[in-house]
Amino acid sequence: MAKYLILIFGDHRQWEAMSPEQGAAHDAAHAAFSAAAGTAVLGSEELESAPMATTLRANSDGGVTVTDGPFLETKEAVGGYYLIEAATLDDVIALATMLPEVHAGHSGVEIRPVVDHAFDQSGSARLAPRHDPDQS
Repeated sequence: MAKYLILIFGDHRQWEAMSPEQGAAHDAAHAAFSAAAGTAVLGSEELESAPMATTLRANSDGGVTVTDGPFLETKEAVGGYYLIEAATLDDVIALATMLPEVHAGHSGVEIRPVVDHAFDQSGSARLAPRHDPDQS
């Protein structure tokens, strides 16, 4: 089994502007996703909105500059994640289509395999199996 990170991104202003009914439907969709995924969910969290971020960068004198706000100014930012264990990327895609962000025009999800740092005999790190779009 491989691990995959489902990154949920979107415009935090759209999420914050949801009516109570929209918020309840959104939360219910995440609950349905979690129920369907069951023990495949290894972890998940919602993040504070992008303006709450703190960014660290190297500066020209070799030190570190700490600034309030996200790394990039953009409308869409990561708002949460699920860490999933699954046999194939196709299994994760099937689950992820349940997430409401997949169906909202201002949001989306990105699925990324987690690197398995157990080393094979050649000394190379093993990656999770890749999805072959030609085999779908």
